Formats: sequence, C-alpha cells, structure tokens
Amino acid sequence: MPFIASLMRRVYLSLSELAWSALFVILVIHLVASYLLFMLAGEADLVGNPVDFLYYYMVTATTVGYGDLSPKSGAGRLIAVLFVLPGGIAIFTAVLGKLLTNIGTIWRNRMRGLGDYSERAGHIIVLGWQERQTYQTLRLLHAERQANEPMSVLVAKDLPENPASNYADYIRTERLADADALVRAGVAQARAIITRGANDDETLAAVLIAEDHAPNAHIVAYFADDRTAQMVKQRRPRVEAVGSLAEELLSRSARDPGSSEIAARLLSAASTDTAFSLPVPPLQTPLLYGDVFLGLKRQHNVTLVGMLSQGMTDLNCQDETLMRGGETLYYISGMRLDPAAIAWARMGEVS
Repeated sequence: MPFIASLMRRVYLSLSELAWSALFVILVIHLVASYLLFMLAGEADLVGNPVDFLYYYMVTATTVGYGDLSPKSGAGRLIAVLFVLPGGIAIFTAVLGKLLTNIGTIWRNRMRGLGDYSERAGHIIVLGWQERQTYQTLRLLHAERQANEPMSVLVAKDLPENPASNYADYIRTERLADADALVRAGVAQARAIITRGANDDETLAAVLIAEDHAPNAHIVAYFADDRTAQMVKQRRPRVEAVGSLAEELLSRSARDPGSSEIAARLLSAASTDTAFSLPVPPLQTPLLYGDVFLGLKRQHNVTLVGMLSQGMTDLNCQDETLMRGGETLYYISGMRLDPAAIAWARMGEVS
C-alpha cells in the first residue's frame, strides 16, 4: 500500500540519517525492553520504582555507575552486561555525537554567513565589504561596544567565511540590496546601519532597501561622489550621507596647521578625547544652552561643542538658546556619557 511504503521509506531515512526522532524511538524501545527483561529476571529493587529504574538506566548508559543500584541475580547481571550496558552506551554515544555535530554545523553555518540574527536588537549592521576600510570600521565599532550591546552584523557579497569574526557576525548575500539578507541580519530592531557598496549605485540601492525595512535605525552611507552624497542628503533626510573629506582637510590644514590631526582625533575611538553625541530627553522645564554647557563641564568634565535641533546643526550655539528636549548634543570627552546619569533638572542651578 502507498501509505505503508511511504511510512517505511520515512523510517528508513530517519534511521539512515540517525534523526532525532529515530534516536528517541530507539531510546524508548531499549528503555522499555530493559525494564521488561529485568522484571522477568525478578530484579525487584530495579523495577519496583520507575524513578529508581530510570536513574539506574541513565547512570549505566552514561558509564557513571555509582553502584548504589545494581542487578542482584545472575540473570539480571547477564541482561545488564549483554543488553543494557552496550545498548545504553551506544545510544548515549550517538546522542552526544549528534549533538556535537549539530553544534559544529551551526557554528560552521554562522561562519559561512548562513546564520539568522533576526531576533537581535540594538545592534549595528554594516552593509558591504572593502578589505581594509570595512575591517577598520568593524574594529572601531567593536572598540566602542558597550557591555550589554550585541555584536555587529556584517552583510557582504559572496565571502566564503566571516572575514572579521572577532568583531562581527556575518550574513552572506548575492547583492547588498537584498531584503531577506537584511531581515536575517535583524534589520527591524537594529540601532544603526552603515552602508558602503562597491560603487555609489550599489550603495544607493542598499540604502533604499534599508530605509524600507528599518523604520527606526539611523542609516549612514558613504558615497565616493560628493554630488551623490548631496543629492541623498536633500531627498533622504533620514540618511546621513558621508562623502570624502580629503580635499577639505588638505586645504584647511594648509591654512590652519594641525586641522587634520584635530579632525582625526575627534572621529577616532582610539583617541584620548573624541566626539560623542547625547540625546536630550523630554524636559519638564526648558534649559538654556549656556547652562547645559557649564553643567556638563562641571558635573562630567566634558566640553559641549554643538547641538542638532529640528534638523539643523549649530556648532556655535548662543548661550540663550532654549532646549526643550528632543535635541542631540555633541561633546568632546574621554568616554561616552550615560544619559541616565545626567541630572538635567540641576543644569539650571549652575548660573
């Protein structure tokens, strides 16, 4: 009959592949058979209490053998030697081997970019791989990673294995603008996405897909052509488009020696003092920028350098500028501030 043939084929495949279902059935059969054989042999101490028998079976199968329970009759000892012990050890070894194989397979799949991080939250996704630049980006992100912050996820094209396993997990894809790859990378709950494709067209396509699937993430994209970066800034306000600053740094350093070093220190996580951002929570009472400047300096020894408010960044705010909450402050410090540790209500007491 077709049903019987299909069932037998499924049983054969399960046994040949040593599936978990087949192992479970073999374990149950061997356990029940062992119980019945001991019962026939009159081993009342072993089969009188099912819990005691299960305990004896497990310590025997795992070769622990405490010795507090054992067969007393000759027939019982023969059953243990010829059936229970070899069968139990074989099943235990098979389970342990399959478990280790599955763990190894999961690890290898993650290294090959076949993992799934869709449940991850609060992490940073890096789209695209350029040997030196992306590795440095991942290293810097890892250097600033907080104790409770998940590892970053790299999404790249056709790399055989994770090229930066110390700094990020890896998702392999055939193209950067791949919604399925972004979903596996946990895009829905990512805190930020960094995009740098092989060219500006690839970067722009990846940015558009990321915008659709990451409603709350901050998106940063690098464009080699400054005109493309400006276009993206104008038409996609959610995206922070970054272009090359080499020309600006060269010309500024010629007139103001040391400017390039200052810029490098402000952007480097390895610097003693560097630039950070700080979101301002909703305030019960508006604060003056000058009071916040002095308060942060006195309370936390940081230097406030500017503020983002209503889409506009001001690096030389007037002291009388009002802050009502929702702004982003930029400051220079040796370490990132914990927003929860800032006493905003006391800022107005400094003047």
